[in-house]
Amino acid sequence: MSNHAPYHFFNEIALDPTLSDSLEQKYDEGYVFTRLGPHSMRQVRSVRVPIGSFKLSSENRRILKNYSSLAVHYKALPYANYHWTIGKIAVDFYKAKAGARAMSAQKIKTLFVSPHESMNGVFIYQWEQEERPLGYCLLFSSAHMLHYAYPFYHLLRARALALPSLGMAMMLRAILWAQEKNMDYVYLGSIQDKRSLYKFQFKGVEWFNGKKWQQGKPEKSQIQISKLK
Repeated sequence: MSNHAPYHFFNEIALDPTLSDSLEQKYDEGYVFTRLGPHSMRQVRSVRVPIGSFKLSSENRRILKNYSSLAVHYKALPYANYHWTIGKIAVDFYKAKAGARAMSAQKIKTLFVSPHESMNGVFIYQWEQEERPLGYCLLFSSAHMLHYAYPFYHLLRARALALPSLGMAMMLRAILWAQEKNMDYVYLGSIQDKRSLYKFQFKGVEWFNGKKWQQGKPEKSQIQISKLK
């Protein structure tokens, strides 16, 4: 077992993101792509939603009703329309959520525009009546799976909405998008501490314990209490 602060992981490999069959197998073994470099994968306490058993809960429906005019658009990477303001939105978001060193503007730009990074797509979230995007999520997808990796949104505009749960609404839109594409799984990152447990509000959600996938929230003894990324 390896442990590199602040993230816990079991193993680490490098794999070409164009090898879709091998990648889907590795995700099934608990590996996910990271932002540490092209082809970098770590075996973590991965969390995934099996699309075959996914159904919206009453709380999910309430959130989506509040954001009924929030549209999601998929764009392949590299992203030709990248602008420095996207990096600022991301830096402000991750600084507020996880600390000043969580994500740099240069790293965000690299993830959006480099043809050598592992992420291969981005969700762009915006109100149907507006052209300005409200949020983004960098992702990796293949024919049968989606890794919802690095979401962020405009904090000031979100606060002005006076509507809670924008992050959850974005995640739900992504899951429904994958369902429409007949995918098998949506991967939601990993469990690092108790703040990661919000990912367990979806029907059928499961997590990788280092050896196998299991359902239900992990016990406190099974997760490492550490700082977020």
